[in-house]
Amino acid sequence: MRAIKLLLGTLLIGMLFTSCIVDNTIDEPYYVSLEEVVTANDLWYIDYNNTTGTGDVPFLTKAFTISFINGKVYANNNLVGIGTVGNGYGIQIGYYDTFNDQLEIDHNLDGFYNFDVIQLSVNNIKLRDNYNDVTYNLLGYQKFNFNYDQVFYDNIEYFLQEYTAWENTYTSAAGAVNPFDYENFLQFTPENLTTFYSSKDNVGTPIANIYWDYVGDYAVVNVQGNDNLKILTLDYDISDNEKFELTVLNDEKISLYHIASGTTYEFTGRGYIQYLKPSSSLAKSTTSDEGRARTKVFRETEIRRNLK
Repeated sequence: MRAIKLLLGTLLIGMLFTSCIVDNTIDEPYYVSLEEVVTANDLWYIDYNNTTGTGDVPFLTKAFTISFINGKVYANNNLVGIGTVGNGYGIQIGYYDTFNDQLEIDHNLDGFYNFDVIQLSVNNIKLRDNYNDVTYNLLGYQKFNFNYDQVFYDNIEYFLQEYTAWENTYTSAAGAVNPFDYENFLQFTPENLTTFYSSKDNVGTPIANIYWDYVGDYAVVNVQGNDNLKILTLDYDISDNEKFELTVLNDEKISLYHIASGTTYEFTGRGYIQYLKPSSSLAKSTTSDEGRARTKVFRETEIRRNLK
């Protein structure tokens, strides 16, 4: 009887242990190869605010998303056109291979990089470059559940930089007359995330001929409870800041609601800047691989009061 009891106990423990393995496999799929890990999601959003280390990998710092498809690496380096360029994947920036638990990326411009891949979950991995002492946090999405629109608002400072100038193409009849009525061009430069330029030149002035009358600081603030709205403040001088509700109408037009006067302005982007290489679908673009890289952005949040 004792032998039978021990045998039954052993079988019961074995059954319970087997059940745990099955349950874990269902909750967290196990990938047998590194290739399966990096290709498990269509898009990996580079959560740059959670980057750690002192180093830098230029093509990852520049990109918003990265994808690994059949040995090729794709990235969305621009917000303009995101979701449509390259069928949502962006442009091809190089090639990749997986071997000996290492992810090797051969970038078209930056060359070879080797990464340790740390899988936190099926939708979260880290790419660690030990040589350059930097680790990037990547969040995985399928294309059908990736919120391309939200990326604009999460990275609004970079979107504003993707045009050489923003031209005032609409001013509402409603609203009190105010000094900003005469500002016809705005520019947000990649030299940092706080500098803007403005010009009173006539609408229609060629970009190359615009005289920038003023240079100052600007700030973007989140609105509590509204992910699709930002507060933009243009600091014209110590006593005269211009404050707007900022919304994105499409990937070449923004709306600025002037809170003090009740006037709505629409600014249209001019002189699109394509990062890394030109796209045949976007005409009259300037190509650049210099001058812009993402930095950590931690915005203040404003409780919405007396806004439109």
